[in-house]
Amino acid sequence: MATTSTYRRELFWLGVFGVAFGYLEAAVVLYLRTIAYPAGFAFPLEPVPRLVLGAEIGREAATLAVLAGASLAGGGPRLLRLSRFLYCFGLWDVAYYVGLKALLNWPASLVTWDILFLIPVPWSAPVLAPALVAAYFVVVGSYGIVKRGDVRTRPWQWVVGAAGGSSILVTFLWNAGSCVRDMASASYPWILYGLGFAALVAAFAGAAAGPRSVKKRNDLVA
Repeated sequence: MATTSTYRRELFWLGVFGVAFGYLEAAVVLYLRTIAYPAGFAFPLEPVPRLVLGAEIGREAATLAVLAGASLAGGGPRLLRLSRFLYCFGLWDVAYYVGLKALLNWPASLVTWDILFLIPVPWSAPVLAPALVAAYFVVVGSYGIVKRGDVRTRPWQWVVGAAGGSSILVTFLWNAGSCVRDMASASYPWILYGLGFAALVAAFAGAAAGPRSVKKRNDLVA
């Protein structure tokens, strides 16, 4: 049985990793923007050399691999491993934006547009949108770590959560064809995003407020 010190230690050290990795991400972006956009990062974006673009896409893939490796190395139930990943990912993303603000005084506001990801096409959204998802990941991930993955879920929660996540992904890809060429005319589907985020919250709330954990239920049956 996991003790309180076990999950506190895990939350602390995974937190250190997530925040430090987020700062590294911000530092790399500072270098990229200094080199590629010396006049300032603004849309429409100037094209970057093919070699730099390829390296950046590879770095994004490597970033996901590092987050997954740090999260899965400890083993345990699948929900615990998923919780670690969400916790690390959320802290990494939050620390990234905090780091950019500290280093570059960017973004100017929470509705400033940003390129979020490049795989397989550019994702874009106002900064507030990914920041809220990252904060949600931190909450959900930390809950799963504290519970050691011992959370009883129902099929409807996975269905609703998947629908919510898919809706948010659609909003991130909404301007995939135009976000680099001309951000001035781009709009963001906040209503669809709000519905998707509400679905994610509902799925998590249902799991957190549901019946007793799997382990306790099995203990009673035994």
